[in-house]
Amino acid sequence: MKVQAYLSFSGNCQEALNYYSDLFNAKVINRQTYEDKKVDVPSSYREKLQHAELKGDGLHFMAYDVSPDTPLNSGNQIHMSIEASSKNEGKALFEKLSSGGGYIMSIAKENGGILDVAQISMVLAGWSIIITKGGSNAC
Repeated sequence: MKVQAYLSFSGNCQEALNYYSDLFNAKVINRQTYEDKKVDVPSSYREKLQHAELKGDGLHFMAYDVSPDTPLNSGNQIHMSIEASSKNEGKALFEKLSSGGGYIMSIAKENGGILDVAQISMVLAGWSIIITKGGSNAC
């Protein structure tokens, strides 16, 4: 079994995917706009993403812009997690993600053999970076 995230955005899905494709050296694939799918939306929304995927090494999630008539509560409804293989990789990811927004917790909390980091990025609500003790340079 495989569980895959499907993220919802309010018109800034392409911006989010561009940001994360650069951050994670990943590719946007299966990109389809509302115009491509012939969905009846206002003309100002036709170029928004009706579906897209971000795929890279160890990363694959789907995303889309909700249609203008669909309510979407922004804030803490999305939280993604990254399992870093080392403390150095975790710190590097933290620096990249926190540069796009503020963070709420720095790399400092050790809980049961893992280092848990959470911050708020500019595009999604929250990220956790988890570094297992088994990785090189880990805590």
